[in-house]
Amino acid sequence: MSISRRHFFYGSLAASAVNAAPTLKSLGYKSPSEKLNIAAIGSGGKGFTDLNGCAGENIVALCDPDDKRAERAFKQFPNAPKYKDFRVMLDKHKDIDAVLVSCPDHMHATASMWAMARGKHVYCQKPLTRTVWEAQQLTAGAAKYGVATQMGNQGYSNAGARECAEIIWSGEIGNVTEVHAWTDRPGTYWPQGTGVEPKTEAVPAHLDWNAWLGASPDRPYSPAIAPRSWRAFPEYGCGAIGDMACHIMGTPNMAMRLSLTGPTSVECIKKEGVGKHTFPNQTVIRFDFPARGPLPPVKVFWYDSLKSMPKFEGVPAGELIGDKDNNGSLFIGDKGMVTTGCYGERTRVLPDARMKDYKLPAQLLTRSPGHYRDWLRACKGGDPACSNFSVAGPFVQWMLLGVIAMKVDGKLEWDNAASRFTNNKEANELLKPVFRKGWHFVG
Repeated sequence: MSISRRHFFYGSLAASAVNAAPTLKSLGYKSPSEKLNIAAIGSGGKGFTDLNGCAGENIVALCDPDDKRAERAFKQFPNAPKYKDFRVMLDKHKDIDAVLVSCPDHMHATASMWAMARGKHVYCQKPLTRTVWEAQQLTAGAAKYGVATQMGNQGYSNAGARECAEIIWSGEIGNVTEVHAWTDRPGTYWPQGTGVEPKTEAVPAHLDWNAWLGASPDRPYSPAIAPRSWRAFPEYGCGAIGDMACHIMGTPNMAMRLSLTGPTSVECIKKEGVGKHTFPNQTVIRFDFPARGPLPPVKVFWYDSLKSMPKFEGVPAGELIGDKDNNGSLFIGDKGMVTTGCYGERTRVLPDARMKDYKLPAQLLTRSPGHYRDWLRACKGGDPACSNFSVAGPFVQWMLLGVIAMKVDGKLEWDNAASRFTNNKEANELLKPVFRKGWHFVG
């Protein structure tokens, strides 16, 4: 690559990482040998996994509105005080250094902002936020409060994701003009589309429904929503995009520098199983990105609920693309193709015969010590985590436009600088959430 092309890919990445790093003095960082005092907002499900990822630190408080969902965490950390409302927990525990935010999508941003405003480092599960406006607020908030942050998209820490970027930056497959990314979800993971009816029932004794709803508008409890299937409902989740695209499209975002400009348009070009209350059962979404420095315009396609591996011209029959779980991405260049798995794993050029004598290009990007360790290290004064909010926020902003495209028909023209759609008022109204009376985004 020429010096200018090399700088575009690597030099500007390094500069953004440096700019994202607050000073040690301003944050009162701990020594790497000291343990952080960590609290959890959302202690069941993925929250339990996140707690175990940080179990070597001090777990000082747990919050979850569902005692049954959080039962394993409550047993594993019996000495940690338990709460239903994170606001009460954050106000009571001044000793908290860092917070894990692992509640449903609709409360990610509010919980994270409350924590950051109090000087707490934040690890927030993907998709970071439910709306574009919230992603913008968290990006700005992390810079304002100078805390260490990380989104829970492990693929950004995978060595394969970085190898993929380096292969593409080396020019091995030429100019990439199409990227395809896919998942098998929702599939059997949660019901979505036609036939899903959120029938109301009495609130279970183990659940504080009001605390679960948080800042979202009031509604009766339904087991069709909580505790497991809230991703299907636009009020609380982002469908398969929120569940898997932060992983699978993370590698394209990194390698293709998609966040630099955002897309110029987004459109849901296929819908099947359109329901009254949830996202469709299956969709295909197209994002169009303009040229980014030396990179040509690129079309990015997102497919969900695939039952079998997609087929593309030029890929020999029987060769695996993505991973065996039917998740992955494919980069199509004018000199070849590269594919990765869900988390950027098993990155390889195609066809398989081309990998026989292939040698990876020289390493340009650092390698992560592990997604949780990356964040914990940042909290204690190390380099910013690989998916800190200055990286994750702009990524999520363009990705969430696909969520709006599932709700609003037609091609939506996007003005990234103005952060608005230029041709659809209805779509613009979905950029920001509606907050329930009595709730504040920053407390």
